[in-house]
Amino acid sequence: MGRLGGQLRIIPGAVIGWDMGAALALAAALGIEPMAAAELLPEIEAVMVRKLNEATGDSHG
Repeated sequence: MGRLGGQLRIIPGAVIGWDMGAALALAAALGIEPMAAAELLPEIEAVMVRKLNEATGDSHG
């Protein structure tokens, strides 16, 4: 999660994703090419959601 740890979207019992607006703003602030961030973040987000939900015992991620 790193820098986006505070930008999680959560429902009771499960992580559902990142605040993508905040994620893209962070990428821009770090000088990451916006097109690359827009392509890569959803893929990374999906893995993060799955792994966090597995770690907390939820099978909905």
